[in-house]
Amino acid sequence: MTSPLYTASIPVLQQMLRALSDVLKKAEDHATQKNIDPNALLQARLFPDMFPLVRQVQIAADFSKGITSRLAGAEVPSWPDTEASFADLQALIAKALTHIGSFKPEQFDASESREIVLRPGTPKEKKLIGSAYLLHYGLPQFFFHVTTAYAILRHNGVEVGKRDYMGAY
Repeated sequence: MTSPLYTASIPVLQQMLRALSDVLKKAEDHATQKNIDPNALLQARLFPDMFPLVRQVQIAADFSKGITSRLAGAEVPSWPDTEASFADLQALIAKALTHIGSFKPEQFDASESREIVLRPGTPKEKKLIGSAYLLHYGLPQFFFHVTTAYAILRHNGVEVGKRDYMGAY
């Protein structure tokens, strides 16, 4: 039997990252068709104190690799956040999809009760069991950043809708 946390994480993260990739492609096409500097979209924010599109995508990718690595009991890889173009963001999403797709269902056995330690050794250290980590922290954080990336683009005139956000399922 496949671990419920594998089922609740890997396919969900894959679906949403693929959808985000498609939304970014529409954004790039929009910029080309409307003669808009791509950087105007890449650096767009919903509000001045929020991260721009580039950072939202980077954080979504970070959460996808962190969630899956921690639940599988693997080391979370460190990736530099140097993306500055749509092509860079597409490469980042592809790398994240490759990483999360590398895990086997059996690596998630007993992940429901696996202890996950966030920010170890700091005053912000938090310990969660795997199920609480995924359902109450990891997925909500991931969805927040994917949704915000989508909202930034929609707010800036990219013609995307709910079907684009959801992707293929």
